[in-house]
Amino acid sequence: MAAADDIALIRKQEETLVFPAFDEAISFKIGSAIRQRALAENLPIIVDIRLWDRPLFYAAMPGSNASNPDWARRKINVVKRFLRSTYRMVLEQQRPDRAFKIGEGLDISEYVLAGGGFPVTVKGAGVIGVIAVSGLPEREDHGVVVDALCDHLGVDKRGLALASEAE
Repeated sequence: MAAADDIALIRKQEETLVFPAFDEAISFKIGSAIRQRALAENLPIIVDIRLWDRPLFYAAMPGSNASNPDWARRKINVVKRFLRSTYRMVLEQQRPDRAFKIGEGLDISEYVLAGGGFPVTVKGAGVIGVIAVSGLPEREDHGVVVDALCDHLGVDKRGLALASEAE
């Protein structure tokens, strides 16, 4: 699938996966669901869910490593700045060095082009936070978040899932 097709589908994910409300209980439910999937599938990830003013959920799974929280932090910064998923940014920017263009003025130690950060959007309020997963290839990190949001919001995954890179 071409990058343009993936970008269009990610835009659709961002437009569709909108919450009527979002709070600590919802964060815990989604984070716990991602954690349960990670345990069942032996995924070496961390999960970090937060509003702009505070963290709400964090879990580190067996096999994750000390760099995963830093990758997640930098993904969170990208979502906060651009209000869109980090994997969409990866595809739009097409930068193999994982850095934004020099003219953007974004330090690589604070911002990274890597998939796995997805905006928490509330109807009528806009983007209020982020769900970040780190530890898998970026397309898979993104997919883990999208799957969990589809499950929570009762949205059919088949219409929103990105094709696997092998397809």
